[in-house]
Amino acid sequence: MSAVPSRTDGPGDPGGRHAPRLTIGEVLTVLREDFPDVSISKIRYLESEDLVHPQRTPSGYRKFSSADVARLRYVLAAQRDQYLPLRVIKDHLAALDRGEPLPGGTPPAAPPPADGDAGALTPEQFARAAGLEPGQLADCVQFGLLATDADGRHPAADLPIARAAAGLARHGIEPRHLRVYQNGAEREAGLVEQLVAPVLRARSEETRSRAAEKLRELSTLSAQLHGALLEARLRDLLRP
Repeated sequence: MSAVPSRTDGPGDPGGRHAPRLTIGEVLTVLREDFPDVSISKIRYLESEDLVHPQRTPSGYRKFSSADVARLRYVLAAQRDQYLPLRVIKDHLAALDRGEPLPGGTPPAAPPPADGDAGALTPEQFARAAGLEPGQLADCVQFGLLATDADGRHPAADLPIARAAAGLARHGIEPRHLRVYQNGAEREAGLVEQLVAPVLRARSEETRSRAAEKLRELSTLSAQLHGALLEARLRDLLRP
């Protein structure tokens, strides 16, 4: 995903790409192929957060253009693949609308495909994509950093963990040394779960969407805190 259409319609749209044609139900059908968990309530919620701007018919029905659908795909992929909070995604979309480069990186991409399953990779594919030697990948599994499914495949969503482990290995930090990170992440996840789990059990799709957004934001803040604390501690090593 290299670009997202502008939120504005304009005369430079000879192909009618921005022309509103799809109902919300039709948009749901289009998106569910790549995002099975999306719902009409989720789409309405993203609209209420000013992330997509469908037009309305005189009778009040929403009509979405292909540009609107592209923006929804961008938002959903950013949430699923990079766990970005909506406020950050909104900043990204605003930058793209202005023709500016994204702050701090490129648009989120979907996980790399694998034969027969776009969400899982064989150990060979996974190791190659992560930059790990087969033995290093086996060690990551042995020490609990990574796991496989029933078919012995690795979820593509675990590639960021594997790539970080590969980078640390280049500095002499082996997978067996990384269990401390796993233990810390499990404790942090337990704390966040206590805050969010009751809301995630709600029946309302909108309530669940808001809880999921809170979960992503807490995850981002936790990662920021961890990084800042580690950086502060390592600064002490450089002091005379």
